[in-house]
Amino acid sequence: MTDHLTLTGLVATTPRHVVTTEGLAITSFRLASQQRRYDRSSQQWSDGETNWYTVTAFRELAINASRSLNKGDRVVTSGRVKVRDWTTDERTGTSIEVEADSLGHDLLWGTSSYEKAATKGSSAHPEGEDDEVVL
Repeated sequence: MTDHLTLTGLVATTPRHVVTTEGLAITSFRLASQQRRYDRSSQQWSDGETNWYTVTAFRELAINASRSLNKGDRVVTSGRVKVRDWTTDERTGTSIEVEADSLGHDLLWGTSSYEKAATKGSSAHPEGEDDEVVL
C-alpha cells in the first residue's frame, strides 16, 4: 500500500531540472512546511517547527514544474510519500520524500496565471531558457 499525502509549503531550494540520457525529465526541490498557531491567551501568532520534504516530479509534471516554480514560491503538492532512514559516519536521520502527482501555486498567498502546455510530450523550452541538465 502506498501512502498519499497533500502538503502546503514554501519552495526552499531552487528547483533542479534534469533529463536523463533515456529522456526522462525530473525536477526536484526541498519543501519547507511550517505550522502557525494562534495563541488566544497572548493574542499572537506563533511559528511551529518546520517539516522538510524532498519533492520530486517526473515527465510532463517535471517539465511544467521547472518552468513554473521558483525558490520562495508557496505551493500545494500531492503525491506518494516515502520515509527513509539514513546513516553516515557522523550522523543519522530520516528523510521524507514525496513523488508528486500534482503541483501548483498556493492561491491563499497570491495569484497565478495558468497557461496550458502547447503539446504533451514536448520538452522544448521557450526561447531564452536552457536550464536542462542531461544525466
